[in-house]
Amino acid sequence: MTLSSLKYTAAALSLALALAGTAEAAKDAKLSIPPQEVAVRRISGDQYRNIIRDVFGPTIQFGGHFEPALKINGLAAAGSSSIGVSPAGMEQYDAMARAIAGQVTDEAHRGQMIPCVPAKTDAADDDCARRFLGDVGQLLYRRPLARETLDAHVNAAHVAAESVKDFYRGLSLSLSAMLSSPQFLFQDAELERDPDTKGGYRIDGYSKASELSFFLWNSGPDLALLTAAAKGELETSKGLKRQVERMMASPRLEAGVRAFFIDNFAFDEFGELTKDVVLFPKFSAQATNDAQEQTLKTIVQILLKDKGDYRDLFTTRKTFLTPELASIYRVPVPDAQVTGGADGWVPYEFPASDPRAGILTHISFVALHSPAGRGSPTLRGKAVREVILCQKVPPPPGNVAFNIVQDTSNPVFKTARERLTAHRENPVCAGCHRITDPMGLALENFDGAGEFRTTENGKVIDTSGDLDGIKFTDSAGLGQAIAANKATTSCLVNRLASYAVGRKPAAEETPWVNYLQQKFIDNGYRFPDLMRDIALSDSFYARAMPKAAEAPSTTTADATNK
Repeated sequence: MTLSSLKYTAAALSLALALAGTAEAAKDAKLSIPPQEVAVRRISGDQYRNIIRDVFGPTIQFGGHFEPALKINGLAAAGSSSIGVSPAGMEQYDAMARAIAGQVTDEAHRGQMIPCVPAKTDAADDDCARRFLGDVGQLLYRRPLARETLDAHVNAAHVAAESVKDFYRGLSLSLSAMLSSPQFLFQDAELERDPDTKGGYRIDGYSKASELSFFLWNSGPDLALLTAAAKGELETSKGLKRQVERMMASPRLEAGVRAFFIDNFAFDEFGELTKDVVLFPKFSAQATNDAQEQTLKTIVQILLKDKGDYRDLFTTRKTFLTPELASIYRVPVPDAQVTGGADGWVPYEFPASDPRAGILTHISFVALHSPAGRGSPTLRGKAVREVILCQKVPPPPGNVAFNIVQDTSNPVFKTARERLTAHRENPVCAGCHRITDPMGLALENFDGAGEFRTTENGKVIDTSGDLDGIKFTDSAGLGQAIAANKATTSCLVNRLASYAVGRKPAAEETPWVNYLQQKFIDNGYRFPDLMRDIALSDSFYARAMPKAAEAPSTTTADATNK
C-alpha cells in the first residue's frame, strides 16, 4: 500500500467525532457538554508490539523502529491523533510486517499459528488461507473483515503462492499487507445510527471494544470482547459493565496501568538519557532499565495490587530493588534467590530514618531530570510542576547565561542553592526559578545519578523549601507536600481523561473532568476505580456527526475495512 493511499484511508476513517456528556454525569452534575471533534489515532509502538504478542505469541521478534511521538497535554497518547506516517516510517512498518509475517509462517511457528494444513505446500489453497486470514484479520483489524476485504487478501495470497510455488510464502505476503495497512496501524471509529436518538449517531460495537481495550489493556480487543460487540452487549449498561469488570480482573490490566504511567511520567525520555561515566560509574545501561522498572513495580503494587491511595506514591518507603539499584542507593538487598525473586527483584522498604520516601526520590526521577554531569534543582522542580501538578513552566529566554549554575566547581558558590541564588539576581530569571527551584532543591541530596550525599564541595546541602505555602525540610517533606496538594490529584484525573480520549480535553469538557475528579475523591483516590469510571462513562464512547458531514453510508463503512 502506498503512502498516499494510507493517508487517504486514514482521512476517510477520520470522520469528525465528538464527545458528549455521560448520562450518569448529566444526572449527578447536570452536565451539558458540547460535541468535540476527534481524529483517528496512530497506535503506539507498545500497542503494536502488544497486539503482535497477543495474536501470535511472545516468541515473535521485532525489527526496525517506530517514529517519534508528538506530545500534547504532556502525553504521547494525546498527540497520537495529530500525527501520520512519513515515507521513512512506512518503510519501517513494511520491514517489520514482512519480518513478523515471515516468522508466523516459518517452519518453527506455522504448526502453532496456522489452524490448517494446505493440500499442497507448493500451490495455493484458498480454503486454508481464508480460514487463517479471517481469524487473524479480525484481531488485527479489531473487527470481522468485510467479505470484499477478506476476498482481496485471499486472492493476494493465491497469486503470490502460485507465483513463487510456495503456499506459506504467499500467505506471508498477504499477512504482511495486513500488518502495514491503516486498519491495523490506526485506531479508528466507525459510526452507525443511534436507535435511541433521532438523527443521532454512535460508534459501533467494534469501535467501542477497541476504545475500551486500548485504554484498559494497551492492546487490541480479545475474542471475548469482539464477540460481545458482535452480540450488541456493549450497547447495554449491563453488558458493558460485565466486560469492563472482566477486563479489570485480568492480569492484562497491569499493561494498561504501566502504559499510562510510562507516558505520564515521560519514561520515553530514558532512551536519550546519558550520564558521565567518570562521575557516575555505577549508572550502567542495566541500572537505567532497572530504574524505570523499580518505579513501575512500585506503582503497580500500590495502586493495582494493594488498591491504595494514589497520593501514597509520593510518601511510600516500600519499593523493589535489584543489586544494581541497591549499589546506587547504598543499601543491602537480600539475595533474590533466597527470597524467591527469580527475576532479580526483591521487595525493599527504606527505613524511617532514610531520606528516600516516594517515587520522586527514585533514580527514575532524579536521574532522568538531570544533565549528564550533575544534578539540576531547576529541571527537577520543573518536572514536579509540569509532570506531577500539570502546571506549565515557561521556557528560559534565549539570551540567558547559565555559566554560574553550571560551574559546579565554583569556589565562591559551592552548592547548587548558592549558584541558583546568584543566578536569580537577574530579574528575567527570578520568576520561573521561584516556582521550580524550591522543590528541586529539596532533592539536592541526590546527585545526577541518584546517589545520596550530604555535602557538595565540602559544604552541607540545605534541602529546605516550600510548595505553594507548605514548608518542608527535606525530600520526604516534599513528598508529603505533593501528596497534600490538590493539584496532584486533579492533574492525574485530567491526564487520564486525556489519555483515554486521545486528545487534550476541551474547555467545554471541564464539567466532565470535574465530575471524574469528584468521583476520584469519593472513591478514596483509588486509581483502578478512576479507570473503571472512565470505562463505564458514556462520554468515553459517545460521538456526534458534525453538521457539515453526511451520514456514513454502507459503501463508506465497507470502504474503511478494505
